[in-house]
Amino acid sequence: MTAPHALQGAPLAGVLSVDEPMHAEHVYVHVPFCARRCSYCDFSIAVRRVVPARAFADGIAREMTVRALSGGRISTLYFGGGTPSRLGGDGVSWLMDTMTSRFAPTPAAEITLEANPEDVSLDAVRAWVRAGINRVSLGVQSFDDRVLQWMHRTHSADTITRAVETLRDAGISELSVDLIFAVPEQLARDWTRDVEAALALEVPHLSVYGLTVESGTPLGRWTSRGDTIEAPEQRYEAEFLEASTRLRAAGYAHYEVSNYARPGHQARHNSAYWRLVPYLGVGPSAHGFDGDERRWNQSAYAAWLQAVERGDDPVEGREPSTADIRASEAIYLGLRTEQGLAVCDTDAMLIAPWQAAGWVTVDAEGILRCTPAGWLRLDTLATALTVHRSRY
Repeated sequence: MTAPHALQGAPLAGVLSVDEPMHAEHVYVHVPFCARRCSYCDFSIAVRRVVPARAFADGIAREMTVRALSGGRISTLYFGGGTPSRLGGDGVSWLMDTMTSRFAPTPAAEITLEANPEDVSLDAVRAWVRAGINRVSLGVQSFDDRVLQWMHRTHSADTITRAVETLRDAGISELSVDLIFAVPEQLARDWTRDVEAALALEVPHLSVYGLTVESGTPLGRWTSRGDTIEAPEQRYEAEFLEASTRLRAAGYAHYEVSNYARPGHQARHNSAYWRLVPYLGVGPSAHGFDGDERRWNQSAYAAWLQAVERGDDPVEGREPSTADIRASEAIYLGLRTEQGLAVCDTDAMLIAPWQAAGWVTVDAEGILRCTPAGWLRLDTLATALTVHRSRY
C-alpha cells in the first residue's frame, strides 16, 4: 500500500522448511487484492473488480496444511497487501476464522488489518472487530486530492476523516496512518499541510515513507520518458526532517526510521522484524524467517493459488542465514531503530566523523543511534560498519 524505499519498515525475506514445521509468535498474511495499482507500486498485487474472498481464504488454509503450519499461541497477526480491506466484512471474518483455527491469539494479541479509506464502512468495521481485528493501518498517503489522483489512489481527502471517525465509532482505537513524502515538484504538494492534517487526526501511530521510482511501475515509465522528474535530494531530506521535527514536537517518538508512535503504541508486529524474531509468512509473495533460514512464496496470485490447490508448497525461493548475513542484518536493523547498536572498540575511528557531523550519537552505555539526519544516510553507515567489522 505504500511506496517501497530504503526508509520503509518492510520485513526481510525468510524461509521456513516444510520438513520442519515452525511455530512462531508472529504471523504475516499477504492479501494481494487491490482496486487499482498505484502509480508507484511494485508490490505483488492482483487487481480484481470482484474479490474472490472465499477462494483466497481456502487457499490460505491449503497452504498452511501443505506446510504443516499450526499450533502455538501468537502475539501478533498482520494482514498486509495489497489491500486486505478489499475482502470486506465477510471476507476478513473468513480469513480470521481460517487463521485462528490453526493459531490461537493471546489475550493481548495485536491483530492488524491494512485498509484503504474507501473500504471503511460501519458494517465492515463492526465485522472486523467481531472477527478479532483490533488495529488498523490506514493507507492515507496525502490529503491533497491532486496528489491522490496522480498516485492512482481510489479515495479522496474527505474520505480519510470519515474513515477515521468510523473506525473509532466501531471500536478501533489503535490506528496508524501512512503518508508519502517527496512527490514530484510538478504536483505543488504542501507537505507541511499534509503533516498537520495527519496530526489533526490524533492517531497513536504514523508511518512516513519516501517516494522512490521503481522500474515497471507507471511512475517508472513516466520518469524514463521525462514526463515526471523525481524530487531532488535536498527536498527529500527537508521533508523527512520536517516530519520528524513536527511529529516529535507533538509527542510522537521517532522509534524507527519510518515510524512514529505515542508512548505504548509502537507496532509490535513490525518491531519483531526489526529484532530478527522468527515469524511465519503465508499468502502470495509472503516472506518468513525461522532464525536459520528464509523463504518467500511465489509472487503472482494465480501461480500461488494453483500451487496450493495442487497440494504443492508455493515456495519460490529460500536462503540460509549465514553468520555474515546475520551480522550485516544486526547492524542494519540496529541502526534503523531507536534501540541502536552496541559499538565495538574498533568502531571508534569509523564513527567519529559521523558523530562530528551530528548524524549519530553514542551514549554512556556505548549504544550508537542515528539522529534523523543520520537515518537519511543509513545505508552508507550500515555498509561501512559491516565492511569494517568483517576485517576483525
